[in-house]
Amino acid sequence: MQPARKALKLVQCSHCGSKVFIPGETAPLETTPCSKCQGLIMMPMSLRQFELRSEIASGGMGTVYRAWDNTLGREVAVKLMRPEFVGSEEAVNSFAKEARACAGLKHTDIITIYAFDEHDGYKYLVMELADQGSLDGRIERERRLPELDVLDIGVKVAGALNTAYKHGLLHLDIKPGNILFGADDEPKVVDFGLAKKADAEKEYHVPVFGTPYYIAPERVQQLGDSFLADMYSLAGTLFHALVGHVPFEAPSVEEVVAAQVHTPLTPPNRLVPEITEATSDAIVRAMAKNPAERFPSYEEFIMALTAARSQLLIRQFAPQAAQGSAANRSWWRR
Repeated sequence: MQPARKALKLVQCSHCGSKVFIPGETAPLETTPCSKCQGLIMMPMSLRQFELRSEIASGGMGTVYRAWDNTLGREVAVKLMRPEFVGSEEAVNSFAKEARACAGLKHTDIITIYAFDEHDGYKYLVMELADQGSLDGRIERERRLPELDVLDIGVKVAGALNTAYKHGLLHLDIKPGNILFGADDEPKVVDFGLAKKADAEKEYHVPVFGTPYYIAPERVQQLGDSFLADMYSLAGTLFHALVGHVPFEAPSVEEVVAAQVHTPLTPPNRLVPEITEATSDAIVRAMAKNPAERFPSYEEFIMALTAARSQLLIRQFAPQAAQGSAANRSWWRR
């Protein structure tokens, strides 16, 4: 009698694109090496009409998967809450906060949330797919991004935060890791898990959450949250992308936080001389220790970044134009 053949499942490798068979007994979401490239292939899992096919990223509270919507026939991202947090009401409320926060926001550069649901004990968000990496990943890979790219990102993300603010919402955790890129290379602001209403009453003697390397001084001092705190964090993020390191570096988190409050900011163009003065000045003003000394609105911050971008383009293309004119004059003399 011949031994029973083990069941196999045909899946596509997200690394090399090959369709290969993996053991059918592999549990959903578990991985096994691809027989072609040795990259890890995940056993798909279905949540209602969504088939989770491969992992994109993993965070503290959940994991994001590339998924296929069988009803609408499109790729989406599904953020699956970690099982250990499902029983915590506080954790579930925090997880759902992102969905509620984004539900009323419509902006090209804010990730679109499609659904928040529960199935078979899993709690999950379904959202627009932005799978071209994060700004954090680009900084890690390239160290310093081109100034023009940083200005483009700054203008778009500031516009997104302005839309959120007009809907009475503060993000409060802007950092390179919370800026993703879609297929068209458009930046997408994600993770509104720490968001709060702009008109919320000031809270005293409560923990302040945020990323120490980009947190605004007034948040550290618990002087109140406003859109100016998000502006500061965005400027700190742009600083990091331009210079290649965070605005304030120190051996411990406590020293970094203290530096946000007390240490004067070194202008970006002093650290990297080729950064234009207009760009450097815009970031320095947006990171003023005193919120009242920052730009009074996102519109003015965007105008400053746009003006810096225009000056940079003129500076970059003027030599080319001059060379072209010289070539034309030389041609006419022949």
